[in-house]
Amino acid sequence: MSLVRPVILSGGAGTRLWPISRLAFPKQLLPIAADQTMLQATVSRVVGAQFSAPIIVADEEHRFFVKDQLEGLGVAPAAILLEPEGRNTAAAIGLAAAWVRSQAHDDDLLLVLPSDHVIRDVASFWAGVSAAVPAAMTGGLVTFGIRPDRPHTGYGYVEAGQVSEHEGVQHVRRFVEKPSVEAAEAYLASGKFYWNSGMFLFRGRSILDELSEHEPRVWKAVDDASEGFQRDGDFVRPLSSPFCSSPSTSIDFAVMERTANSFVVPVDFGWSDVGSWDSLWEISSKDGNGNVVHGTVLPLDSRDCLVRSEHGKLVVTIGLRRIGVVATRDAILVTDLDRSQNVKEAVDILRERDDAVAVSASEVFRPWGSYQTIDYGERFQTKRLVVKPGASLSLQKHHHRSEHWVVVKGTAEVTVGDDVSLLQENESTYIPAGTLHRLANPGKVPLHLIEVQCGPYLGEDDIIRIDDAYGRGTSSCTKEG
Repeated sequence: MSLVRPVILSGGAGTRLWPISRLAFPKQLLPIAADQTMLQATVSRVVGAQFSAPIIVADEEHRFFVKDQLEGLGVAPAAILLEPEGRNTAAAIGLAAAWVRSQAHDDDLLLVLPSDHVIRDVASFWAGVSAAVPAAMTGGLVTFGIRPDRPHTGYGYVEAGQVSEHEGVQHVRRFVEKPSVEAAEAYLASGKFYWNSGMFLFRGRSILDELSEHEPRVWKAVDDASEGFQRDGDFVRPLSSPFCSSPSTSIDFAVMERTANSFVVPVDFGWSDVGSWDSLWEISSKDGNGNVVHGTVLPLDSRDCLVRSEHGKLVVTIGLRRIGVVATRDAILVTDLDRSQNVKEAVDILRERDDAVAVSASEVFRPWGSYQTIDYGERFQTKRLVVKPGASLSLQKHHHRSEHWVVVKGTAEVTVGDDVSLLQENESTYIPAGTLHRLANPGKVPLHLIEVQCGPYLGEDDIIRIDDAYGRGTSSCTKEG
């Protein structure tokens, strides 16, 4: 097989898997379907002699999480392309193709993969990619069509047309949107329709040419944005203003539904897009009553349910049938699994209310580690911080609050004003309001620390950063540390 360049799209919000997936830390960065995160599982299946180093297209706010997860796999990316703003898949794919062009590799075969799919049979996946290569090398745009096993109404479909000159590859007759039950049943009976996987293979220059013809506004946006690529280690940033001018549209609508040069490779490799709680139930191991359980759960007389408990919270169900229950520290979801696609509607309503639970979880992940709010009230807030080995928070100060730090586990290097000291377990320090301070972990194990904030105002925007290892300034006022 010719060398293939994976392009992994990691910019989705994953709102249908709320409350586990949040806008600030979406499903692709979480181990929802396996021990690895969904991003790591996607990268792992495209590592080998037949693949070039991957390109990851990600949100600016997720850059350090993506980098850490790649380092955890021992994978060095060709680039982590950072979108200043999500503009859907057409712009994301166009940006990757424009970056490849800027490296004088626009003949590269780009294998576009969403970062939130499950594929059980990796060998069959590789075989499908290999079958698609000849058509893509001759300028074709190849999609991978999943052989349907039921009349699913939550997926788009691809209708295959004539057999092409390439073995295992057919011309695409048409793409169709998510159908009614009756239409899906007819598609299944015909044997000509496949689920649209959202995975593609084509040359970089081929997709840019097609964007130029069919969606010139997207093409111009990514072309202009590529005039000023700036590299910062693994991170690559386009020019922000041109990129953000792109229409927000999918690659399916922008190109695949319009081009006369599309092909489909029918495949069957245990695929799921894990787009909702019912799809996660479908692919997960079940007990004798058809239940999928995770965490501290007691399902009594319950059948075909998904019950998930985070952080040790006991969840007991009695007499439920095909219900999803997901409990986190700060939210509980109860849904008919057949209605789990509607979770997005609930999240949209929460966002309209400006409810933080729609965006961030009680445990908030940062480049240096994580923190969670344990308790809060008038003039006080208590947090638990976990700082990764070798990591440090920014050098900062607060106008309105003082802080007390107590080390629970590990060693803390504490800067308070001009003094730098080491604190061991059971030791503490006090930081008066207005005092420059920094917390670092010089050890080889995670640092666990309790922080008590006191003052008339405890908002996250009371952070003045003086120095930050992660390139965040004072304007990043919604981030702690």
